[in-house]
Amino acid sequence: MARIDHYRSPDAPAANSIVVAVTAVVQDEDGRLLLIRRTDNDLYAIPGGALELGETLTRTVEREVMEETGVAVVVTSMVGVYSDPDHVIEFTDGAVRQEFSVCFRATPTGGKLRTSDESKEVLWANPADLGDLNIHPSIRLRIHHGLENRIGDPNPRRPGVRSAQSLRACQVVGGGDGLDHLIDLQRGEGGA
Repeated sequence: MARIDHYRSPDAPAANSIVVAVTAVVQDEDGRLLLIRRTDNDLYAIPGGALELGETLTRTVEREVMEETGVAVVVTSMVGVYSDPDHVIEFTDGAVRQEFSVCFRATPTGGKLRTSDESKEVLWANPADLGDLNIHPSIRLRIHHGLENRIGDPNPRRPGVRSAQSLRACQVVGGGDGLDHLIDLQRGEGGA
């Protein structure tokens, strides 16, 4: 099914639905970013997709990354919550969705790159080369936020170090208790 991303366009149709979705900023040990080239709009993107009934957000990330790329991941932190009523996604089946996506950072744990029905190309890209790729502005923003604590940081997974964007997202989603507590709750390991 083809799609058109309308971003701050006066010609955009009115949204008629909203779906909770996830995206993932996945970097390997060399700092390269996992990207797909989407089959539905021919743009480069980070992997992601819709939450299914009965799933946690982190499980959705793991499933979607595996489905679209062949790479197994573990979620390490949250990048942010993205909901912009001026970004609607129009599908050929008549659905017009308002964007609502939670973006996470994840680390690869195995698997082998492969394409899927949703990805015509899968690659590890050097962040310095992203300017040459056709990436939607909303995805480019998530990538920027996801990389902002990683570039030049000799220990990007230091406990307690999060960007202001991540902290704001945690307050929105996690009630201000912090990301670690939020992820623990989603895995059934945390307390109320």
